[in-house]
Amino acid sequence: MKAIFVVLLVAGVMSGPAVAEQPSGASPLLGSWAVDVSRLPMPPAARPRSVTITFSDTGAEGWTTCVDIVDADGAASHAISTAALDGTAAPVKDSIEADTVALELPAPNVLVMDLVKGGIPASTRVYTVAVDGRSLTETASYAGGHGLPMMRTNHFTRIRRQDCPAP
Repeated sequence: MKAIFVVLLVAGVMSGPAVAEQPSGASPLLGSWAVDVSRLPMPPAARPRSVTITFSDTGAEGWTTCVDIVDADGAASHAISTAALDGTAAPVKDSIEADTVALELPAPNVLVMDLVKGGIPASTRVYTVAVDGRSLTETASYAGGHGLPMMRTNHFTRIRRQDCPAP
């Protein structure tokens, strides 16, 4: 089912307007993105203060992904992974959501991320950059209550074009 969803999503993205050109042909996903916390599907008091995700091209190693979260109480966390863009599993360091990740880049503006925690699938996320390159949509699919499939959409704004900070 996931494969069908990804194929349909990619087909829809690829048949749409062209993605805004990036310097040196780089993916428009590269750089740092801040989630719009006001649109998170949770009570305002439970929302994190900030969530930033940064994608960096590390050449032959693939991409490094950094996720920085400041929770509602002000506690900060920094998770990091480096994975090839071919679906090969790679470790995630310091994440409460996952210890393993796999990435694929089916189109320059689309990243598919599969997350696993303790050998159990945690979520599949599809990141899509808008044509203007200024906004990013994350669609997350996971097992919700009673094992039923759930999906949520998060909205991000580009904050800068830079690489992940060193661990």
